Amino acid sequence: FSGNGEPLQVLEMVEEELPEPENNQVLIRVLMAPINPSDINIIQGRYPLQPAQLPATAGNEFVGEIVQMGDKVENFALKEHVVAYESGLGTWSEYLLLKAEQIYAVPYDLPLPAAATLTVNPCTAYRMLKDFIQLKAGDCVIQNGANSAVGQAVHQLCKHWGLKSVGVIRERPELIKLKQDLLRLGATEVFTEEELVRTQLFKSNCLPKPRLALNCVGGESASNIAKLLDYQGIMVTYGGMARKPITLPIGPLIFKKHIYQGFWITEWVKRNKNSWERSYMLKDIIQLMMRKEFIAPKHNLIPFRQYKAHAQQALTLASKTNRKFIFDMRENE
Repeated sequence: FSGNGEPLQVLEMVEEELPEPENNQVLIRVLMAPINPSDINIIQGRYPLQPAQLPATAGNEFVGEIVQMGDKVENFALKEHVVAYESGLGTWSEYLLLKAEQIYAVPYDLPLPAAATLTVNPCTAYRMLKDFIQLKAGDCVIQNGANSAVGQAVHQLCKHWGLKSVGVIRERPELIKLKQDLLRLGATEVFTEEELVRTQLFKSNCLPKPRLALNCVGGESASNIAKLLDYQGIMVTYGGMARKPITLPIGPLIFKKHIYQGFWITEWVKRNKNSWERSYMLKDIIQLMMRKEFIAPKHNLIPFRQYKAHAQQALTLASKTNRKFIFDMRENE
C-alpha cells in the first residue's frame, strides 16, 4: 500500500524480481500469513506501529520455508520452516528477504495454521497470564472477547495450567454452539454480557472471584468484568474493540485495591527480543501445539493471488469474527 486508508481501497498486488540473499540474509518462500486486526489498523493508519516508509507491504506474521541463504548464515538450513521473530516485516508476500536474526525456526511438522499464528495472539495470552499477577492452580481468570484468537489462547493455556477461565461474549446467532466450542477449548464457564450481570456464581462461591481480568473490548463490558475482581485483583487491557472508554468502579479501586494496566505484545517483544523468557515461551507454546494441547484458532484459508475476490470477507470481517483469516500462498507451488 502506498498510503493509509481502508484496505479494500489502498491494497494492491505488485510483482517484483526475486532478490538474491547476501551475507546474513535468507530468502523465504511464504506458505501462510494471517490477517490480524492490528494489520488492518496499520493499513488504516490507526496503529502505533507504522512502516518506516511508504509504499510498504502489510502483514506481521507468517510461516515459510527457507529456499536460499547468504554465505554467512548459521543455525538455519534449507527447507527449514521459520516464523517471524520481529514485527512489521511485511509478510503478505510470496517471498521474503530477511536477516537471519529476524526469523525463528519451528518444527517442520508443526501445523501451518498454528505456526503462522504463533507469535502474536498465543504470546499475548501467555504473557498476560504470566506477567501481572502470580496465579496458582484453581485461581480464576475472566475475560471479555473470549471468542477472539487471544481469548481462545487464554482458555487453552488456563486449562493447561489448572486455572479456571470465565469467558464473556456478545449475544449472537449460534450462541450455544460458540459456547460449546469455547468450553471444549478449556473455558470453565461462558456468559453473554447480559448473563454476566445476572449470574450469582461468584457470590455463591461456586466460582472463586477472578484475580485477573483481561479486557479487549472496553466500555461497559470492561466495567462489568472489573466489578467482579477479587481483592487486589488486576485488569489488563490489550484492546478496545468497542472503541469506547473504560469507566471504572470507584469503590473497588479504593477499598479492594484493584489495579488497572495495559499490555502491548509488540512493545514487550522489543524489550525482550532475545530474553530467556521469550525463548522459553515460544518453546513452551510449540510443545503444546505439537502435543495437540493447543490448537490454532478456527480459520478460513484465503488463496493469496485471489485476495481481491475474497477481500471483502477477509478484510472486513477479520476484526469482527471469531474466525481467523489466513492467506495461503501455496497455490502456486
